[in-house]
Amino acid sequence: MSDRREMTFDDVLRFAAGEAIRGSAGEDPRSDVDRTPASAPSSAPPSASGCGSGSCGCREGGATPASEISDDGSRKAGDNSVLDKPVNRRGALGMIFGGMAAGAAAVSACSPASLASEEAREARLLEWEEYLKGNFRLMSDQDKADTIRRLERLSEIRRGVGVHIDSTPAQPGVVYGYAFNISKCQGYRNCVEACVQENNLDRETSAQYIRIFEMDSGLSVDDVEHGDATFDHEVPAAGHFYLGTQCFQCANPPCVEVCPVGATWQEPDGITVVDYDWCIGCRYCMAACPYWARRFNWAEPEVPARELNPNQHYLGNRVRKAGVVEKCTFCIQRTRQGRLPACAEACPTGARVFGNLLDPDSEIRWVIENKRVFRLKEDLETEPRFWYFMD
Repeated sequence: MSDRREMTFDDVLRFAAGEAIRGSAGEDPRSDVDRTPASAPSSAPPSASGCGSGSCGCREGGATPASEISDDGSRKAGDNSVLDKPVNRRGALGMIFGGMAAGAAAVSACSPASLASEEAREARLLEWEEYLKGNFRLMSDQDKADTIRRLERLSEIRRGVGVHIDSTPAQPGVVYGYAFNISKCQGYRNCVEACVQENNLDRETSAQYIRIFEMDSGLSVDDVEHGDATFDHEVPAAGHFYLGTQCFQCANPPCVEVCPVGATWQEPDGITVVDYDWCIGCRYCMAACPYWARRFNWAEPEVPARELNPNQHYLGNRVRKAGVVEKCTFCIQRTRQGRLPACAEACPTGARVFGNLLDPDSEIRWVIENKRVFRLKEDLETEPRFWYFMD
């Protein structure tokens, strides 16, 4: 009677994991390999280090001996291998990719020419775990804590900077709003510099979330596209006024509607955020935003270690990467702690007003109720939570 049977999904997973580990070691998984028993005599001179000596960890806690591997690539029954435990498909993929990373790490450890440090191998494994994580909105509290721990550790290894990444959620009874006093802005751009430093923006490309437009006095506010955001002269200039733009945190954000993977969404406090590790860089959101509020990273942002802001939020100013879109979040790492956004705090003329729209005693509510306010492109019905006014 034949002992052959149909392969189950678990069999495929065991085989794939075994292939990954053997393939990382440079073996051809399709060929029969001469697996010499560990007790066989060797013609090689004894060595105090390297493979087979026990010093590289190939046996103790490392690679599985050939005598314990079955023909299908898995360990033999009775060894309590993790592959003998039931897993779902996502967990299985994690084991396969993890096995590949572990196999590569084992090869590096066994190679006399390897210069890889323990920290470098740790970083590779942490990056694999980060790659396999889910969307932030779908994470449990423990998942969020784990990913934050990994990101903080990766910052220590990769940048040599210890950071604190917060995940404080939206606070009940709070919806943020912003008002900009055109009469007071003098074009100093202290707000721009403060935003760059606070939000760890790329220094190489001079990326900015905030733009201050110098407008000819004969222009309407709606003609902002004809203003100059690159002026480089003493301010304020005669015959001009100044108008700032940034993300307006729309109540009906078109950028959210077009995202094909759910990487951007609006929080209960009105802040539209991005899960930078879920963004695929399609830039549909950039095309949909009528206020030029989003930026695409064509390369990995460069922030010198000495200038890195260590006080970060997972959905805010943590260091981003190449190939993703980023945006202003009303300094979520500050405002959810009861502080003003960096731009409002840095303004030397008091042109910026920020606060809770649901608080009837807040300054932002007073401005909206007592000043003649207006918003850009109101006909688009995006309902921006950013108002302009004049004294």
